[in-house]
Amino acid sequence: MRSIESTDVLVIGGGLAGERAAIEAAAAGQNVLILSLVPPRRSHSCAAQGGMQAALGNCVKAEGDNPCIHYKDTVRGSDWGADQDVARLFAEQAPRAVRELAHMGVPWTRVRGGNNSYFIRGERVSIDESVDNDGLIMHRDFGGTAKWRACYAAAGTGHAVLYAIDSEVVRLGINVRDRVEAVQLIHDGQRCFGAIVRCLRSGIFFPVLAKATVIATGGHGRIFGQYTTNATINEGMGAAIALNTGVVPLGNMEAVQFHPTALAPSGILITEGCRGDGAYLLNRQLQRFMVDAEPEKQELASRDVVSRHMAVQMRDGHGVDTAFGPHLWLDLRHLGAEHIRTKLREVFDICRDFVGIDPANELIPVRPTQHYSMGGIRVNRDGQAYNLGGLFAAGEAACWDMHGFNRLGGNSLAETIVAGRIVGQCAAEFAKGCRLDAQLDIATDACDQAERRARNWLQRSGTGPSIYAIRDEMAETMINRVGIFRNGDELEQALSELQAQLLACNVAVLRSKAPGMNPELTFALRLENMLKLAIITTMGALARTESRGAHSRTDFPLRDDDRWLNRTLARWPTGRDEPELTYEPVGLLDLPPGHRGYGDDSRIPMRRSIDEYNAEVDGLQKAAGRIDLMGAQGRTAGSAA
Repeated sequence: MRSIESTDVLVIGGGLAGERAAIEAAAAGQNVLILSLVPPRRSHSCAAQGGMQAALGNCVKAEGDNPCIHYKDTVRGSDWGADQDVARLFAEQAPRAVRELAHMGVPWTRVRGGNNSYFIRGERVSIDESVDNDGLIMHRDFGGTAKWRACYAAAGTGHAVLYAIDSEVVRLGINVRDRVEAVQLIHDGQRCFGAIVRCLRSGIFFPVLAKATVIATGGHGRIFGQYTTNATINEGMGAAIALNTGVVPLGNMEAVQFHPTALAPSGILITEGCRGDGAYLLNRQLQRFMVDAEPEKQELASRDVVSRHMAVQMRDGHGVDTAFGPHLWLDLRHLGAEHIRTKLREVFDICRDFVGIDPANELIPVRPTQHYSMGGIRVNRDGQAYNLGGLFAAGEAACWDMHGFNRLGGNSLAETIVAGRIVGQCAAEFAKGCRLDAQLDIATDACDQAERRARNWLQRSGTGPSIYAIRDEMAETMINRVGIFRNGDELEQALSELQAQLLACNVAVLRSKAPGMNPELTFALRLENMLKLAIITTMGALARTESRGAHSRTDFPLRDDDRWLNRTLARWPTGRDEPELTYEPVGLLDLPPGHRGYGDDSRIPMRRSIDEYNAEVDGLQKAAGRIDLMGAQGRTAGSAA
């Protein structure tokens, strides 16, 4: 007989956003269950290195900083693609989040009063920090910001924060189930009732019913295969199970960030904190090309800008040729061994362990690599998913949408805590307002469907392609045709290739037929979903005939605020062979579209006034599926009574 579990709030994902949401929901008195692919302390949140943005203004280079400046930096960094209401909410809440983490035990690097030595724009500078600020949380410089704002714990910020948050989960006694995967949502097209879960140890499927469900599974960088800084678990299944409802849209999936400094050839992240502390980017001639390319911000221009300049350097023959492709250099040597082995300790360890070099004496080989997904499950400012009551999302799995078309470094780590807290509160509030409607027939049908999919894979025979060969083809398509630079011809070719790869899944054959613990079957169940995410990313990029932030079209080089000041929404209706794209406004405009500060100010301006634009936002977003929390809560409570 099939077992059925239930809880008040189900959190899918054991990283920072998921655990922070769980803490908040549990504090509100709700019974919470966390599902995680891996033990939470192995979540990809642990890999974040450089810092967490919060306008505390504790050091000399941060003087005068405040949430308003942080908000403006975030909107400019997004290339005006962000929801400005969410960006302001985030900037206002970030200082509280950092201080809460200090209370939980995060060992933030602190201000040292008196004379301090820094590297700023290639020059060593001595600054006297106020002795009154001695011991306050210190900041480092990050790309695209007006002030030093990134709070950090050496170069292991994500590790420190995740361990503190997970310790709080343990202290509160929140139930955590690891090595399990949510493979399908339980829903009736209007309301989410939990998820179908597969145990990765036994292969058994079982339903978990919940009043509120939170998806916090991180990004989907692995659709780029090896060409990503993401962990192997970041395959986008949270976004995929929402997409597979047929009603929940994914927002801005074409907005894909490439981090400038991934270690070559492995793709392991080398934190932006290196450049924030004064590291240089060099080409094969050992020239600092960013000084000429972006004289004002140099190596600390926004990530999309730096990545494009690096790609041009390699394209024009200024990269270092290797058997794994060209790379450039990151130079930390002038920072000194003591600085590197303390404030950048994790970078030292990574360089030693993966390429056998000492960054205090040798150059680090780096190149831009897929790093972050600005797109995800489209939610409102409360984290409530469009079109499906009771479903919430937070962190990189969500399109909240404070990042628009380019995320500033350090904003994502802060987002996991800020959004996790907000979404946890809202999910708890939703759960309090309704009873658990068992919907056993819906749960049973969903579980039967999931089991049939697994059986079909195991029973298939013949000489079909390998799922890993299809995966590798998908990765090559994405990096070569949907990468840093894009154009219509290559995007059309990519779309054709991805659709063929999706069809190939129908005839692919597994080598292992074990019904229980079977990594090959586990990946096979994900592969079709990954290809769907890749297709939506490519379709969105092909349709968006402009360049904005990380979406750079060589055939449409201008940002078009007249036609494209909107957010892509992609749904994949049940039974359809392809997704459908619609659009909604980015949100209410407070900061009018302007010049980001890089290159010239060539763009196509809005013809409508800000007031005309703002007057349409609420109605168009509701028509696109936005659910206001209290309205959805009231309908759900009534239907369950």
